[in-house]
Amino acid sequence: MNAPALSPTVKKYLPWVVASALFMEQLDSTIVNTAVPAMAENLHVTPLSLKTVVASYILSFAVCIPVSGWMADRFGTRRVFAAAIAVFTLASMLCGLAVNVPMLVAARVVQGVGAAMMMPVGRLTVIRSFPKSELLRALNFVIIPALIGPLLGPTVGGIIVHFLPWRVIFFVNLPIGLAAQFLIHRYMPDYHGDAPRPLDVTGFVLFGTGSALVSWLLEIFGEHYISVSATGLLLLLAFILLGAYVWHAREAPYPLLKLSLFKIRTFSVSVVGGFVTRFGISGMPFLLPLLYQVGFGMPAWESGLLMMPAALAAMGMKALSSNVLARFGYRRVLVVNTLMSGVTTALFALIGARTPIILIVLLSLWRGFFNSLQFSSMNSMAYADVADGDTSMASTLASSLQQMSASFGLAGGSLIAGWFLGHHLQSDHAAIIGALHRSFLALGAVTALSSLSFWALRPDDGESVSRAHVEKKTKKKNRS
Repeated sequence: MNAPALSPTVKKYLPWVVASALFMEQLDSTIVNTAVPAMAENLHVTPLSLKTVVASYILSFAVCIPVSGWMADRFGTRRVFAAAIAVFTLASMLCGLAVNVPMLVAARVVQGVGAAMMMPVGRLTVIRSFPKSELLRALNFVIIPALIGPLLGPTVGGIIVHFLPWRVIFFVNLPIGLAAQFLIHRYMPDYHGDAPRPLDVTGFVLFGTGSALVSWLLEIFGEHYISVSATGLLLLLAFILLGAYVWHAREAPYPLLKLSLFKIRTFSVSVVGGFVTRFGISGMPFLLPLLYQVGFGMPAWESGLLMMPAALAAMGMKALSSNVLARFGYRRVLVVNTLMSGVTTALFALIGARTPIILIVLLSLWRGFFNSLQFSSMNSMAYADVADGDTSMASTLASSLQQMSASFGLAGGSLIAGWFLGHHLQSDHAAIIGALHRSFLALGAVTALSSLSFWALRPDDGESVSRAHVEKKTKKKNRS
């Protein structure tokens, strides 16, 4: 499984190669929403009918992501990652050339397949390329796309659609994809599994169908063409399928996802505790533009600019997170930082139409700092005690649950805001502002309470993936 020692050049550029490709995927997944009205007008359909363009991508992504680890072990990380980007890039071109909705939906399905392989396989390559003591620094670059993609997507999409044809949002992926292919073949190592294992077809059907159904229900949440009773029945079916997979995985000799990894305390706390934390954090990129545009009446470009300070702060925190975790430890950082993330989220309830822009920018900066440190801590600690032979399983399982938690967060934010809005019209700006303020308080409370899950950690948990482990070894060696 482990490749020969990598050259300093490869180790230097590998995280950037993976981050660049993942940024393309993250940006594309959020940029499309902004272009829906322009796409609908050009294709002579209603905007609501283009919901399938977004849902089809989510569905294929959810179905295919669980099989990414098996493919990487079987065919090699470099080959699978290069193929994923090739599929994603080709599908992007087909999306831009689509002349009707069925063609666009079909291309988006293919695009989702490519995207499902990019995130877990790219992260897996980084995990296998660096010793655990250097893993935090390497993963910091890989996490950046997940932080800034959803923030920049609406802004970039709005600018493109305003000045250029909507097809450009897909064509911008072509030069990025071609450049990524060159960099992959030059800088990406090729890892295979220790021994080939058969594909768990039953598990793939159960987990893939269940997770796809959950993702689809979350994506169409609030639409009028599906009744509450039908939604409940489909959600029940989804949980039955996922429960059947849990039962199946306990007996299968080669399960698609190795659920025994949850017996590892650091992995379990990071993934399960992080699921709740991400629920609170993931609703904000959806609710904040509503506050700025619908509540305060800001234009889309100004609303987009107010989302950018958090992205800049997230990138800046990457230079500090290693030192912070080495000094204070994962347990203390995660407990305190999760609490501060919740408090920062709740403070957005104090923002009004007359709040000075500088105060909004400062609060957004703090939000970016805390969220960035949160994701860096949770994502790196997940692999602290995972054996080398289980890294592909761990990466796939973590990626699947992270994607699901982000979907839950978006749907949850919409549900909470709709609940507080009640029967008020969406043209009632005061009612919308009040509902969103209460939503921020609710999401902040959920995030803050999730800090309790990190109390299960021990003070020395995560040291193997932080500089503290190296520093302790150095001090012990100097004493002797």
